[in-house]
Amino acid sequence: MNSPLDMEVLKTAQLASQESRASATPMMEQFIEIKAANPDSMLFYRMGDFYELFFEDAVDASRALGITLTKRGQHMGIDIPMCGVPVHAADDYLQKLIGLGFRVAVCEQVEDPAEAKKRGSKSVVKRDVVRLVTPGTITEDKLLSPSESNYLMALARVRGAGNNMALAWIDISTGVFRIAETDDQRLLADILAIEPRELILADNLFHDDELRPVMEVLGRIAVPQPAVLFDSAMAEGRITRYFDVATLEGFGNFSRVELAAAAAAIAYVEKTQIAERPPLGVPERLASSSTMFIDPATRANLELVKTLSGDRNGALLKAIDRTVTGGGARMLSERLMSPLTDPAAIAARQEAIAFLLAEPVLTDRLRDRLKRVPDMPRALSRLALDRGGPRDLGAIGAGLGAAREVSGLLSGHIGLPDELANALGDIEALPRAIEAHLGTMLADELPLLKRDGNFLREGAHAELDELRALRDQSRRVIAGLQLQYADETGIRSLKIKHNNVLGYFIEVTANNAGPLTEGEAKARFIHRQSMANAMRFTTTELADLESRIANAAGQALSIELEAFAAMTSDVVGSAEAIKKGARALAVIDVAAGLAALAEEQGYCRPIVDDSRMFNIVGGRHPVVEQALRRQSAGPFIANNCDLSPTQGQESGAIWLLTGPNMGGKSTFLRQNALIAILAQMGSFVPAGSAHIGVVDRLFSRVGASDDLARGRSTFMVEMVETAAILNQAGDRSLVILDEIGRGTSTFDGLSIAWAAVEHLHEVNRCRSLFATHFHELTQLSDKLARLANATMRVKEWQGDVVFLHEVGPGAADRSYGVQVARLAGLPAPVVQRAREVLDLLESSGSKKPTKQLVDDLPLFNIAVKREDVAKAASAPSRVEDSLKVLDLDDMTPRQALEALYALKQELGKV
Repeated sequence: MNSPLDMEVLKTAQLASQESRASATPMMEQFIEIKAANPDSMLFYRMGDFYELFFEDAVDASRALGITLTKRGQHMGIDIPMCGVPVHAADDYLQKLIGLGFRVAVCEQVEDPAEAKKRGSKSVVKRDVVRLVTPGTITEDKLLSPSESNYLMALARVRGAGNNMALAWIDISTGVFRIAETDDQRLLADILAIEPRELILADNLFHDDELRPVMEVLGRIAVPQPAVLFDSAMAEGRITRYFDVATLEGFGNFSRVELAAAAAAIAYVEKTQIAERPPLGVPERLASSSTMFIDPATRANLELVKTLSGDRNGALLKAIDRTVTGGGARMLSERLMSPLTDPAAIAARQEAIAFLLAEPVLTDRLRDRLKRVPDMPRALSRLALDRGGPRDLGAIGAGLGAAREVSGLLSGHIGLPDELANALGDIEALPRAIEAHLGTMLADELPLLKRDGNFLREGAHAELDELRALRDQSRRVIAGLQLQYADETGIRSLKIKHNNVLGYFIEVTANNAGPLTEGEAKARFIHRQSMANAMRFTTTELADLESRIANAAGQALSIELEAFAAMTSDVVGSAEAIKKGARALAVIDVAAGLAALAEEQGYCRPIVDDSRMFNIVGGRHPVVEQALRRQSAGPFIANNCDLSPTQGQESGAIWLLTGPNMGGKSTFLRQNALIAILAQMGSFVPAGSAHIGVVDRLFSRVGASDDLARGRSTFMVEMVETAAILNQAGDRSLVILDEIGRGTSTFDGLSIAWAAVEHLHEVNRCRSLFATHFHELTQLSDKLARLANATMRVKEWQGDVVFLHEVGPGAADRSYGVQVARLAGLPAPVVQRAREVLDLLESSGSKKPTKQLVDDLPLFNIAVKREDVAKAASAPSRVEDSLKVLDLDDMTPRQALEALYALKQELGKV
């Protein structure tokens, strides 16, 4: 955005030199001054019905939005680039710009143009920025995903507090406000667990070399801000002023660094929302030990909310989401990203699911009612920020009505689990009077914008009904008055007419004017104009009616806007109760959705306790199982996994898993990690039974990737991630490792994998699944007491390998790589040559070719020559030979079918 042209313009504005002022029009002077105050934002400058953009903003916007770039005069001898977007369609353009990472300053006219004219014909209407639109501070429905939270996060560090760091995150669209401490090791994992749309931090912290790797991962969501926003000395005062309290003691005990992060988040909200204040909830402090630690690589590998390609289809969240409300979908995502470590809290969530699972009729009715619940927190936020419309009030009313129905369904059941009982209490505390008032006042069909009017119900306001009648039925009112005057005067030809000069007037022929000009009538009917054949009159009543008709629309809208403001005030005044009630509905939605999932997919309730157990019986991969069912590809093969401590041991076991590629090792590894996450988020799990001791840290190293931008090869990335696991895993951790050491030479890789297994066993003492193709590692089971061998079973038949996808005890004797290569479609000569080389290597007892082995495999004596390959490729197959001899014209259908079966058998032998 900061091109030489733009920087020169801003520099000119800041210096405010006489020369530049003289060269700019008053309007451009105003623009330059406002732009100088918002240099890092694209300025939407309101001019009539358009937001106009100038200079580099216009160039960037035209390119990003695909709109025409024009020009408007010159400034300092340079053509001024210009483009614009209609005000009524601004949200659509904002959505694109925010998605591309731009920040937008919305500059509105804050003065009536008529007032500006009073200061002189060349006076410019006063304008000012009323809002900064950034990715973390949007509230518009079009810009938000209903199922995803939209968090603004602040990162603070206070060196005087032991170099501690803290995170504070706010969703101004729902009012959620949370704080947690973090450290260097957890920082990136904690940020990615929340998935903020925007992260602010002090500019000196942004450029700190120690945090550079984190900033590189976060990319454009990290936005540096002046350090004064993060001043811990001013933090408490900023927070108390925002919440209008004298002290923070009622909110809880917060550390110095937590207050700095919370105050910075509030300061940024105030900076972007200018004069408006979103209804934020009281800051909620989260202890880092209360949730499972999942490092960034593990989140990516396990594809919790999106796949490695960035698609949400195919991720775990998509597979388990049966919620029917936006709030429920957001809560489910939060629970999935931050599984609990407290068995009692996990059990409370399970109890709610179990209760609803046992009450299918109640669950169906609840889900049916919940489908009609609008997104009340987001509607409430827009109303509080003066960005709401009639539909937001309607959403609050409809949500309160649906909540009342949900309350009626639950209140009739005794023995509700604590989670549902607490939710019911919050729902019953919702303001019923507001629901009734909104129902009385609001029409059935509501416009999007309050300025459109017609959102109050007929009968809600007597004066409004009269004004609407004047506005919408003026002809009928005038006709009634005309009939009245005709009866009073006895002049049947009397007409009430209208033109742009006189407005409404009474017209009679000259011959019939007597009754209007004589006696008492003369005082009532005021002469306006005489024509050749007619005379025109008015009355005080007609003039008053004309004025009322002319002003009816404006007065009607004024009454509606006044009523809108009153209703909004009532709603915002009950913000806390409405937010609590909305969250309670989300809790019920999540529990009902997970109950529906458990019923639909056959999930079981896991036992989660403080032990070191990890015993999964008949476990299944939740995503793959559903994919197979959709494709009608047969049932998923369930497998057991028992990493529980063996007799006499306190720590969990390590399984060393061997078997062929394509045999299902990676699926087996991932499914057990996903089952642990599902269990600790409080869900039922895809298994016959499950007993899991709380996992405090989950690590997964599955799959290969590189990081070329940072100069890291695939092997280097693998070693960095493995190092993080071995340095951080404890005895309560669950570690999933796949093919450690495969990115280097055979002996190097084997050595690294060997040492890693020993370290996991002796130092980390964690529960672990370790998949490998180094079959030599299986010998460690004789040396390491808690290590057991397991293998993916296969079956060979007629030279082919059949993958059974079953896990059993023991070790694989080979990897079947050549067979997999044939299935992948490698040319037959390559597969054949690979078999020959493999046979010789295995018979020699060495996996590392030596000169003698190379001599035994002469390139030109054994290797298939190019002409042999070409010949083999061009030679007809036995199937083709069989087809050539068939006389199709003389064959009966039965003979053709028999020939087809014969060809199929022939193909099976190839």
